[in-house]
Amino acid sequence: MATPHIGAEKGQFAKTVLMPGDPLRAKFIAETFLENPVLVTSVRNILGFTGTYNGKPVSVMASGMGMPSIGIYSYELYSQYDVENIIRIGSAGAYSPDLRIYDVVLATGAYSESSYAKTQNGLEESHLLLPSPKLNEKLLDSAHRLEIPLHEGIIHSSDVFYRETKEYLKEITDVHKCIAVEMESFALFHNANVLGKNAACLLTISDSFVYPEITTAEEREKSFTGMMKIALESLD
Repeated sequence: MATPHIGAEKGQFAKTVLMPGDPLRAKFIAETFLENPVLVTSVRNILGFTGTYNGKPVSVMASGMGMPSIGIYSYELYSQYDVENIIRIGSAGAYSPDLRIYDVVLATGAYSESSYAKTQNGLEESHLLLPSPKLNEKLLDSAHRLEIPLHEGIIHSSDVFYRETKEYLKEITDVHKCIAVEMESFALFHNANVLGKNAACLLTISDSFVYPEITTAEEREKSFTGMMKIALESLD
């Protein structure tokens, strides 16, 4: 039973899905960390794999870029494939001077100006949505065991990558206390809340609004292994 956007049959996804934005990062994770990974979907080149990690079933599938894209894929995974947990593992730009490239961030909330949530169910008025406490707890425990430093904070989920002005930054950082920016988690958290599922977000800092630091596309694809290990080691 495929959906309009996912080619897998029911039962081909594990209960937990790791979700990077980049399809090539999904492929890298599957080939590097999973035992016996099987490609279960490749519609629109959005690659999804299922295998095991230390004998535990897990899937990894790309979300594409932006809230509309992750909104589609996460909704179908939750509602059509009986997925219970989605852990976004993505890249982010640092707003805080305390964050440098390759630092790992665990989102404690996602603030957004987006109308995604209100449009999706006609009810959600909040611009701050929260992840699942039990997933965040597991990720914190995993990071502690692996001795990987983890920064916690509210992240900014933006609809726009290229903004013409920077006046918005003061409100985002001073009022809403966002420490980094990405483009997906607000929609993921909303879908999880609506459908009674679990969602969390780990991010690796890929660039900075504070320092002249930036990673390459290949580094973003293959070098963000800290958050990948944290997510995989959190599996039940």
